[in-house]
Amino acid sequence: MADKPSRGLVLYGDGLARLIGPAQTNLHGFASRASCGFLALHHSPPSENEETRLIREFAEILDSNEAYGNTDVENTHEEKLSFPTVAERFMGMKASIVTDDLSLKSFGGTLGFKVFNWNELTRDGDLASELLKSLGFQEGKTLETSMFDLIFVHIGAGVKMNGLKDIELVNKLVGDLLHVALSESEVGSRLHMSVIMSYGAIVGDDDLKLSVFDNKIENGSEFSGVFPRQSYTMKGGKPRENVRNYCPMLLAQYQSAVTRMDTVESFSYRDFFENGGNLVIPADRFLHEVAFKLWKAPKYGA
Repeated sequence: MADKPSRGLVLYGDGLARLIGPAQTNLHGFASRASCGFLALHHSPPSENEETRLIREFAEILDSNEAYGNTDVENTHEEKLSFPTVAERFMGMKASIVTDDLSLKSFGGTLGFKVFNWNELTRDGDLASELLKSLGFQEGKTLETSMFDLIFVHIGAGVKMNGLKDIELVNKLVGDLLHVALSESEVGSRLHMSVIMSYGAIVGDDDLKLSVFDNKIENGSEFSGVFPRQSYTMKGGKPRENVRNYCPMLLAQYQSAVTRMDTVESFSYRDFFENGGNLVIPADRFLHEVAFKLWKAPKYGA
């Protein structure tokens, strides 16, 4: 835990985990310095389309499933605003979302996030510099006040910026931000950076192989009936309903002298599974744990 509140930056590669290859060296370099693990999601409803999948999974990351379930077009405006804002939930936290997705803009605005288009953030300079400036980092120093405590950057399939498309854009942005964090000690010690890569829609039987528990242990032992349940499948001492054990979100987090370094060498499911130290947490706990690092939640995982 840092001796001062951190500023949080989350890069969310929506549906881009399948596109990561050897060429994404910045992502692999980030993972090699980071604490790596998984975020477990719920199962997708049978009739879910791509747009509702995006909002549902983002709602899980924000622990806002109730708000997601209250966004039917037939609902009134007042009903949509009944869910508390991010500032009300997390001690006045100032948060924003960068995205060009119209549905995500509307949902984020409902939750009290300040919403920016991509071109709004890159108007006066490169994206990494503008993100850091919005978090109160300038010329390697940390300002006492900042426009935001937390910024989510949503990058989906097909997003293009400065000649780069989706996964290459994420890779370039990670490299630019990591360069600043490693070269500017004050920024590195105050910037809590998370990179989330999801698999998006489930496309076939091969996805079932991307499991977050060890089938050999649970199914191949005479004691499998008394094998303890993993903590991500429990809540309040009771089993969580509807937990998806495959195709989790890949999560890597880095902050100098705050997050531990695992033995991961690449940003991949297999490397995270075999060498990551963060294991699995429910996706709806992610924002709470980040908020703790920003001194906006009273305890870890609150």
